[in-house]
Formats: sequence, C-alpha cells, structure tokens
Amino acid sequence: MRRLDGQPLGAQTYAGLLELLGELTPAVQPAPPDTALADLRGALRYFGRSVPELAALIRVRALARYGVDCAIGAAGNPMLARMAVGAAGYGQTVTIGQDQASVSEFLARKPVAALDGVGPKAARTLCSYGLDSVGRVAAAPPAVLRRILGPRVGREVHERALGIDRTPVRPGAAARSLAAERPFPRDELDPVRHRRALLSLTEELGARLRMRNQVCRAVSLTVRCADRTTLTRTRTLAEPTAHSAALTEAAYSLHAGLGLQRARVRALALRVEGLAPAERAAHQLSFDPQDEKARRLEAVTDRVRARFGPHAIGRGTLAA
Repeated sequence: MRRLDGQPLGAQTYAGLLELLGELTPAVQPAPPDTALADLRGALRYFGRSVPELAALIRVRALARYGVDCAIGAAGNPMLARMAVGAAGYGQTVTIGQDQASVSEFLARKPVAALDGVGPKAARTLCSYGLDSVGRVAAAPPAVLRRILGPRVGREVHERALGIDRTPVRPGAAARSLAAERPFPRDELDPVRHRRALLSLTEELGARLRMRNQVCRAVSLTVRCADRTTLTRTRTLAEPTAHSAALTEAAYSLHAGLGLQRARVRALALRVEGLAPAERAAHQLSFDPQDEKARRLEAVTDRVRARFGPHAIGRGTLAA
C-alpha cells in the first residue's frame, strides 16, 4: 500500500487501513509499515462476493478514505499471497488459483530464494546442485533435499516449493520485523543521495527499535529500480543491536555490494529482522571511546525526540 503522493504511509493511515480490513474479517495480521495479511474465506461466503470483487472493494475504500493505492495478492495461504502481491502492481490484483496446476505454474520459474524460509546460505547451497528455481526444487526427490539441507529444512523447503504453507494468519501478531521506505521524487542516479536515504532509514529504524526496547539480528535492503526490477540483499549482524551506527554500516555495505553504479533508483527500503527483547541480547563491550560517545548521544537524542517529537533533532547531513 502507498499514498498517491508517493510518500510513506503514516502510522495513523496504516491503522485506518487495518480497520478497513477489519470491517471484512477479524483475521487481520499487521505487517508494518505498509502490508497486512487477511483471511477472507469467511468474508467470501458472508458477502457473497468473488475474490476480484472483494479486492476491488478494498481498493476503492482505501482510495476514498485515505488516498492510498493498493497492490493485492490473493491465494490459498500466506506464503503464496505474499508472493502474489509481490507480482502485482499498485491498483492491481494477482490471484493464484486453488488447484495445484495453477500453483505450480505460478511458482515454477521463481528463483528458489523467493520461498519463505530459504535464506541466502540455503539458496546458494541449492543453486550449487542446480536447484536454482522453485520448479526444479519441487521436482527433486524429497530424500535429496533432506540430504542437502537436513531432515527438517529439506522437508519444509519441498513443501513450500509445492505451494504448501501451514502458517495461519495470526490476528494482531507481534511483528517480527520493522521496515521503512524512502521513494525518490524522481529516478535517482546519485549514490550520495542513495546513502543519505539509507542514513535516514537507519536513523528511523534504530529509533523505533530503541523505543520498543528491541534489537534486530539482520538487516535487509531492497532497491526498486526505474525498470521495475527489485534487488534485495540481507546481512546477519555480528550481534543483535538497535544502534543506528551499526545499522548504517550494514546498510552501506549492502548497498555497496550491489554495485549499482549508474542505476536509476526509484526507492530504497530497509527492513530489520529477527526482533528480540533488548534485555535478552548480549552486547560485547567496546573499548572505543567514540562508540561509547555515539551511544550516549543516541540516548540523549531519543529523550529529546520522545519529549518534543520525532523531528525535533536530526543529523545535519540529512538537512541538506
């Protein structure tokens, strides 16, 4: 979901959109900052409408009430729904049929990394065996996948390659990740502006983590290009953190690793994953006085923002 003016959704608008979905079904699982899962099986029967009709109703209400355009993915389980919405443009609905033939056709050419639960390491391992697409993984003997990935992971990956996801929609479930996005007013070539956007993102996400007294274990960068291609890279952090400087270092490294050079970038999105309570996280002590100074300054900045608002204080490099 996005606003028609291209700006990120605010918390109030996002809450309103969740209420809009709640008018159709009580089974709504938030996935901030701009996504939600909804189990509409009961709504289809209750309202006597088809999937395209309900999707059109949601889009019209979102536009009328909040000026928000939606991309909607409809499928038989959460994994397929997320993949369907990834294939949909704003103002569009992508529906995956319930029959196995439709599911297999949709999944066959997807890269194996598109499956839930297949991280970079597992994807590299599968690709080294020539199993680089979901269709090839689905056709592989389950025993081979168990031998390559281990019994539990091999079984789960084979099921998901067949389009099977047993994860339910959990209403009001706590988010396991936080995300934010910075769209550019025009397709941006300047890497300095890219880094400035990344700095803004890590400042925001770090502050949100500390406000929630949480830390993250990984950072994921998504680059949306002018030709509608999307590049995503993820990095596991050396230790769980909510320190903005550590998040910035990881984001800069991910961006540099993409080697974009003269790529025309439409938007940058950052997601912090593997959230956990801060009190349960181990922190390695540092003897670097600059690091300790940065953390103390960060704590003061958080107190100022809590008292006077999120825009009360910020980095000078972001004011340019």
